[in-house]
Amino acid sequence: MKRLFDVRISANAFLLCLTLVLIFAGPSSEAREIAGIDVPENITIKNKVLVLNGAGIRKKLFIKVYVGALYLTMKRTSVDQIISDPEAKRITMSFLYKEVSAEKLVDGWNEGFKANNSVEELKALQDRINKFNSFFVAVHKEDVIRLDYMPDEGTQVWINDILKGAVPGEDFSRALLKIWLGSKPADAGLKDAMLGNTY
Repeated sequence: MKRLFDVRISANAFLLCLTLVLIFAGPSSEAREIAGIDVPENITIKNKVLVLNGAGIRKKLFIKVYVGALYLTMKRTSVDQIISDPEAKRITMSFLYKEVSAEKLVDGWNEGFKANNSVEELKALQDRINKFNSFFVAVHKEDVIRLDYMPDEGTQVWINDILKGAVPGEDFSRALLKIWLGSKPADAGLKDAMLGNTY
């Protein structure tokens, strides 16, 4: 009888511990890890929940430069649908390399804009591209650049959670997205990853 009583106490104690663990753990804030960087599955911009569409590593030759992630209001695999989607978006760049100068960042932006947008589009966007480029400084390992698009506010540039400025226009947002998702992306592997085809 005493042995049966002891077994019941042990079972009850186990259930109590399990219940407490579940209660205090709360809902799981899932994240995937890429090159040591935690990439959340969901983020929120001004009460708007966005889901991770895809993430991967930007490489130049054999150098891992940053982990790039694309967030949308819903998962999409079509480049055309993503670029034409007027809703909120976020791109994050979590740097892995020891240092990337402001000059190299700006050169990269300019190359990406030029490679993926027409002469007419670039002419209409040039003043805003110049404004965008002016926000950047040298970044180092563990720094994070965040590019948030909100329909009423344009594209906000955040570096390590400090707002550097914003660029108006859905057309600018589309042109910027093409740097990663256009026909001549900065990194084809990262394009596939952002489209959810890898990782």
